[in-house]
Amino acid sequence: MSLLIEQAGALATLQDAGRSGVRHLGVTQGGAVDWLSHGWANWLLGNPLQAPTVEITLGNFSLRAQTDTCLALCGADLGATLDGEPLMPGRAFRIREGQTLIFSQPRQGVRAYLAAPGGFSAPAVLGSCATVRREQLGGLNGDGQPLAKGDLLHWRGHATTMRNLPEQALIPLPGAGLSVVLGAQIGDFTGQSLFDAFNSGWTVDQRADRMGVRLLGPTLRCARSAMISEGVPLGAIQVPADGQPIILLNDRQTIGGYPRLGALTPLAVAQLAQCMPGTVLRLKPVALERAQREQRRLLASWQRTTTE
Repeated sequence: MSLLIEQAGALATLQDAGRSGVRHLGVTQGGAVDWLSHGWANWLLGNPLQAPTVEITLGNFSLRAQTDTCLALCGADLGATLDGEPLMPGRAFRIREGQTLIFSQPRQGVRAYLAAPGGFSAPAVLGSCATVRREQLGGLNGDGQPLAKGDLLHWRGHATTMRNLPEQALIPLPGAGLSVVLGAQIGDFTGQSLFDAFNSGWTVDQRADRMGVRLLGPTLRCARSAMISEGVPLGAIQVPADGQPIILLNDRQTIGGYPRLGALTPLAVAQLAQCMPGTVLRLKPVALERAQREQRRLLASWQRTTTE
């Protein structure tokens, strides 16, 4: 049971829910950046929601089936075709031996997630197969390398379930407003900077990867010129000396010494993960208690849907 990778850029990796409880060792979490689409791809096949999938960024990826099986696709529309026939995300589908699945280029969104029965097979490193290239951890061979031409992907189960995405399924859309929980240094920014931060459009820069996304817009000023490095959470919005925010994602460093506006909510992180360079978005401040309530409602709704 395998899929042969026939074409792969440097941006296709194996990801799962990531590593937890290891940041004190200086090891970052990794894992699927758009955690919702990753989970839905697994749900379509009846997999555990955290099972390993292939995270395909910007396309330029193709594989050939070496056996009959079922796969599922969710997340961005990367112009996928199965033997030349268009294949839209948000569905499980059958693939026959010898058929070719191709992801060409983005039509909407950035990252697509491909799931196989039971999840793709890869060695666990510190409890996860999530690929983190900088730390040389995870991936197909446990060495942190992205998927490459000639690699064989195997999976852990058998195809027993094929579902359709529910109408009420929440799929992150690129752009729009991203909710921000304000951070400890928020009071150190000038009044004008705070006004600009939450009342201006921000453009996603070309400098964007799994470590972080730089935003371009008005210059933000902070009265704090130096600070002791501290732990940085997923979605942290750091503001370096040039005044242009950097939003930290799954492969971020574990500590940082720049002042922070705050941090994106988990849903906002998934939304940002689907934003192409050039996307204009806005930041929306939200109280911690409200963000926690919304996250609990999201998870409860998702749990109800995925257990029906």
